[in-house]
Amino acid sequence: MNLATAFLAAAVVSLFENTIAQWTALAVFLPIIAGQGGNAGMQTLTVIIRDLALGELSPGDGRKALVKEVMLGLVNGLAVGIVVGALGYWWKGSVTLGLVAGAAMLLNQLAAATSGVVIPLGLKLFKVDPALASGIFLTTVTDVAGFFFFLGLAALVVKWVGV
Repeated sequence: MNLATAFLAAAVVSLFENTIAQWTALAVFLPIIAGQGGNAGMQTLTVIIRDLALGELSPGDGRKALVKEVMLGLVNGLAVGIVVGALGYWWKGSVTLGLVAGAAMLLNQLAAATSGVVIPLGLKLFKVDPALASGIFLTTVTDVAGFFFFLGLAALVVKWVGV
């Protein structure tokens, strides 16, 4: 399953080969965007699975947990996005690259927070142990979403502004 989902993430990257060829600095940020999303999502996933296992999260609490985690994802995404954007500017000397990386980081943190709640609750609904199956799905979401947000925004910038 992991191999199949890795190919899905690779397929998303391959959609943007021309964009990467035109703006090679993008390749440097791919693991940063995906990795930070994965880390944040795993933290959310751990909290939700723990709460499910301890009985602290009942079926009716899903919406409350989702709102809380999305708000945390927003705050975390803004903070990490600003840092990544500033480092992107400092490292590569491109304000545009910094803005694209920062925006993609924010969006991926939101995707990570959302999937960190929805995946284990969904698996539990289908009577699949969230502790066994959630991680692979979360990694897929944060990799695919992170690559799509980052490279999609970059493609728009290349098309409209140029680099």
